[in-house]
Amino acid sequence: MVAGVALVPNWSAGAAVVDDPTVDAATKATFQKLADAVFTDRTQALVGGTTQSAPQQRTHRFSGDVRMSGTQTRAEKSALTELRGRKDRLAKLGEQYSAGSTSVKLDATQVKGRRATVDVTETTSLTYKKVEANQPKTTGFQAHHELTFKADREGNWQLTDVKDTDDGYLAVNQVAKPEVAKPATAADDGPPDAPKAATTRPAPANPKNMTASGYDYKAMVAYATKYWNNYNTEYPDFNGEGAGGDCTNFVSQSLKAGGWKHVPGSTDDFHKWFGTKDIQSDSFIGVNEFSWFALSSKRVTPLANVFQADIGDVIQMDFNKDGSKDHSMIVTKRDAQGVPYVTYHSTNTYNRSVASLVASYPTAAFYAYRT
Repeated sequence: MVAGVALVPNWSAGAAVVDDPTVDAATKATFQKLADAVFTDRTQALVGGTTQSAPQQRTHRFSGDVRMSGTQTRAEKSALTELRGRKDRLAKLGEQYSAGSTSVKLDATQVKGRRATVDVTETTSLTYKKVEANQPKTTGFQAHHELTFKADREGNWQLTDVKDTDDGYLAVNQVAKPEVAKPATAADDGPPDAPKAATTRPAPANPKNMTASGYDYKAMVAYATKYWNNYNTEYPDFNGEGAGGDCTNFVSQSLKAGGWKHVPGSTDDFHKWFGTKDIQSDSFIGVNEFSWFALSSKRVTPLANVFQADIGDVIQMDFNKDGSKDHSMIVTKRDAQGVPYVTYHSTNTYNRSVASLVASYPTAAFYAYRT
């Protein structure tokens, strides 16, 4: 997601863990159940439902039990406390959830001696509590995690670490990690700076004129809805370690589906914008480069407040306010109360409210662009 790193397509996306065929199905299921309990608890903390300690599970092939370690138990308690606070902040912004469901699919399990590493895919859906006219009923996402288990001499396994492996941690039930400040990047010819957008909830703005630009905003939304979790194979996938993240690539594809035309030229010239399966400009796939192109080409107009964004508009975030933007999203819904909802890659998410982002990342800088 961060411009300035090598953006290498992830041509063979998949689990980082090489599956060990000698681990039996019962043991794999046990690891999965523990993971399911951990992530379900996180979701329930947002809903206000009952959370429970991750259950002790009996394995079949291995003697002993599987449970969370003391250190991981404290880490999960801390995460649940933060998520309950996030639930309260969301309520003040007018957003609550009536129900949540989480399922975990085990992708690969590898056991080496007394250490097991497990890759899982979490799929979570949240139901909005108050659904009024033009509001989506649900929001959801898929996230990928790597779990580490260690066994003692008696064969008792403990979950010792949970690592989020997506290029980003923007799922609503994930806890933000501290950002390390990076030096801001700049091009030789002075790319334009985007003004920050306010995040206080204003009175509802007038609806966007959907015909003035000549772009098909419904087509943008349809594309993002179709491919938020089912990637279009006509483009490379930039998720994966060292690949840079797929968020801006996805936004660019959505804009292209709605009528944005290629501006061919050098890939590193931010005045150019193009993307195919075989070649992409930096502005098509890079967060900062996209902003530079969009502003310099006059294809966008900065918005003063992030809540003014409407369908087909683009929102970006700078998590640690270091001047280098980190994430791009496209607005796929705006309700009658004036709240925009965004869809994005890394972590794959659909119809997440801007109120949720503001509550989850209160210290981030936001940028909003009218397309």
